[in-house]
Amino acid sequence: MKDSAAEAEALAAVERHHGSMLRRLTALTDALTSAVEKHDSVSEHDAHEVLLEWCENELVPHALAEEGPLYSGPRETAEGRLLVEGMLAEHQVIVALVEEFRGARGVAAAVAAGAVQRIFALHLDKENRLLMPFVVSQPGLSLAEAVSGLHELVGEEHGHPRRNGHG
Repeated sequence: MKDSAAEAEALAAVERHHGSMLRRLTALTDALTSAVEKHDSVSEHDAHEVLLEWCENELVPHALAEEGPLYSGPRETAEGRLLVEGMLAEHQVIVALVEEFRGARGVAAAVAAGAVQRIFALHLDKENRLLMPFVVSQPGLSLAEAVSGLHELVGEEHGHPRRNGHG
């Protein structure tokens, strides 16, 4: 039997971390868009660098961490396989958009950042409403075990502390 309290705690931790990530991504995207709209090249450059660093240090590692223990269990089930395949495809789009953003400037950078933000928001909604509840509901799967110690998935309070202050 799974520990239902541990499963609920893991679900809440991942959802909190998702919310925190989405708020940060939205704020960084808004800062870049505002700088572009104001034609403030110094602020735009700074906002671009901060957003790119966040994507490289937080967003992409989060996606890669999900592809391990969080996705592997449901991917092995008939009911979860197609959902996981779709979510993996979204990871590929997010990574490609981050690469596009890397070389973009001005309006193109704001558009790429907005696309990353919107796709990530949709992706998190699917994880929160579909994938994680599925994992919790399956007798042979454990969300608590899948995310144990992975700060990329649950944030600092439930994972190993980060040394660089990001998170």
